[in-house]
Amino acid sequence: MKIQYIVFFLLIVLAKLSVAQNPVLNKYKFGEGLKFTDKNSSTYNIGLYIQPSLEIKKYVNDTPIDPYLRFRMRRLRFRMEGNLPKFKMEYRLQAEFSGNAEIGDENSRALFDAWLAYHPTPFLEIKFGQSSCPTENLEILMTSNSLQLPERSRLTSAFAVARDFGLFVSGEFKATKNLVFKPALAVTSGDGSNAFRKDLGGLKYGGRLDVLTFGKFTNFGQFRQVDMVRELTPKLLVGFTYSTAFGVSSRRGESNGAILYRDSTGNNALPDYTKFGVDFLFKYKGFSFLGEFVSSSANVPKTIFTRVRNDGTTSTSFLVNGVENIESYVRGRMMLGKGYNIQGGYIFKNRISVDARYTYLDAAVNSFLNNPTVYNRPKYYTLSLSKYISRGYGFKIQGSVTYVELAPGSLDIIGKPITNNEWITNIIATLSF
Repeated sequence: MKIQYIVFFLLIVLAKLSVAQNPVLNKYKFGEGLKFTDKNSSTYNIGLYIQPSLEIKKYVNDTPIDPYLRFRMRRLRFRMEGNLPKFKMEYRLQAEFSGNAEIGDENSRALFDAWLAYHPTPFLEIKFGQSSCPTENLEILMTSNSLQLPERSRLTSAFAVARDFGLFVSGEFKATKNLVFKPALAVTSGDGSNAFRKDLGGLKYGGRLDVLTFGKFTNFGQFRQVDMVRELTPKLLVGFTYSTAFGVSSRRGESNGAILYRDSTGNNALPDYTKFGVDFLFKYKGFSFLGEFVSSSANVPKTIFTRVRNDGTTSTSFLVNGVENIESYVRGRMMLGKGYNIQGGYIFKNRISVDARYTYLDAAVNSFLNNPTVYNRPKYYTLSLSKYISRGYGFKIQGSVTYVELAPGSLDIIGKPITNNEWITNIIATLSF
């Protein structure tokens, strides 16, 4: 059965269950969705948002060429979530219909969130299903319709996994009146979204520790980039993350079965992928600053004997620069290295936001970050201007210009060498219901 049919079926079932409890529309706020409440004080929320976008990429060569234009529906999301306090349960179902993923088109999925959570106490949550993973950098944990700039940073696209399936445990503990610790642990498939096929590797283990030194953010501000509420007192989050995925079959554990290796007996022999990171978020009176650092590494098994081609055939050739080297070849297909992202901005009272970002990627000697067409671009400088037409995140238009410094040997999208650097312009509109 196709995953789209499963999504539609679940949506229909949940909608019928909601109607069976005679819910009443309790609240509607443009951009925040519909909120229903039934006689048992259970709540049901329904939301939808769309994001049409345009990307213009201009390569600065000796001979000017026409710019590359890309029109697409960046995101089209439907979300249903509910809270059943009588049973201490919570759930969320979110579907993506644009055909584009958070990180890139190669990860295109329909089902984003599908999880159930149990709250044994108000400060402890046990969640099972497909969800965003706390082991990732802070930016990927923030909602897509509240981004500060039109697109997430290149750091996120290089290292992050948008969703994973597994068990998630998170808590919240107050050390003092304002000092709050929010630890989270996760045991997941390590295969990314929609891992309904046979698990080809081991599990992914990791966690996150968030330290909020001045108390919690207002109105879920930890998961939204712009300081829309204009925090009256400074808010600061400092986070630490770590994860290891055993036996990944993709570049960073985001796509099950994309890259396979086997030992001499024909059994799978897959590398391990480890990440750690540090990040922070600061907000105060319209100002917001986000900083992130991520470092990744891999452990390549010595038992690898063959690699599986895209057509299913196998090869014992692992050429790297004309020399047979299995370990270097395997590492060269993974997202290995480190990088950091710093961005900040200010939203005026007329709801115009001015923002800037700097992203730096430091590829390992053998890493897919050296791919001349897709990456091999270590520095990104971005300026952005946004207009929030409605209060909150209901309707906004954003534009940005990014200057990209290329490393030697970079290619454009048609494989032509680029002799200088490149410019990228992004325009996106967000309409949330």
